[in-house]
Amino acid sequence: MAARTILITGCSSGIGYTCALGMQQRGWRVIATARKPDDIAMLKSNGLETLALDYADAKSISACADRTLGLCDGKLDALFNNGAYGQPGLVEDLSVKVLRDQFEANFFGWHDLTTRLIPAMRDRGSGRIVQCSSVLGIIAAPYRGAYNASKFALEGLTDTLRLELHGSGVRVSSIQPGPIRSRFTQHALAALKANVDMAASRHQELYRKRLAELSAVAGSEPAPLETPEGSRKTTGNGLWPQYRLGPDAVLDCLVHATESANPKPHYHVTYTTRMAALARRVLPDRWQEKLALRSS
Repeated sequence: MAARTILITGCSSGIGYTCALGMQQRGWRVIATARKPDDIAMLKSNGLETLALDYADAKSISACADRTLGLCDGKLDALFNNGAYGQPGLVEDLSVKVLRDQFEANFFGWHDLTTRLIPAMRDRGSGRIVQCSSVLGIIAAPYRGAYNASKFALEGLTDTLRLELHGSGVRVSSIQPGPIRSRFTQHALAALKANVDMAASRHQELYRKRLAELSAVAGSEPAPLETPEGSRKTTGNGLWPQYRLGPDAVLDCLVHATESANPKPHYHVTYTTRMAALARRVLPDRWQEKLALRSS
């Protein structure tokens, strides 16, 4: 029996890297993407088939989709959209260009790639599309407006796609992680410094505090590469898991979303996400706002 094929994006570190190795270990044929040549070489050294992909480049997306379908003779079993970044900053300080860049990488690029692959799945009458969303696609948080907006948009598009593909054999799921060990905060800190003119803002003192907080978190983040085994060992299996789970927690959801006969529409990963989803359902709007402000 031929191995099932999955395309996983954003595999240079964190969730994507761990999931690529984990799915490979389960017997899947993994096509892993990254933007930078050095990361592509690293993935190849781990025995993964690799393709270049930049979600902000339409030509790159087109080439990746064509190469993927060519490699698997049109028989793609699953797509895991994962590569993304978070752009911090107060909404009033975000330029339109910065917001557009966030959406190109976190939303429009995902949509472009997905729609190029759906016809092949429809033709076969089977397939799995899994989106790596976020707790911030469930509930908003201050200072994260660009990322919030991109993930809220992703959730709406994903839910609609699930309804429209009903009965086609193509199943659609959203994984919604909370805090996961990765280099996400380091990248967010770099995006804040590069793209927000904090010196010209009315909120310089607030930014000073946020920079200190982000720097503290970024400085404590681990190396970006965790094998599934290493991630599970670091996280442990206690009744009360630590605040930041490892990327293996997302891998477990990806396995269920791609291998179960009845994948869930949404997978809530980490205590933070489960509580946010519950708050969204049961708390009055004013209480939700107070909770968001206290936890920010």
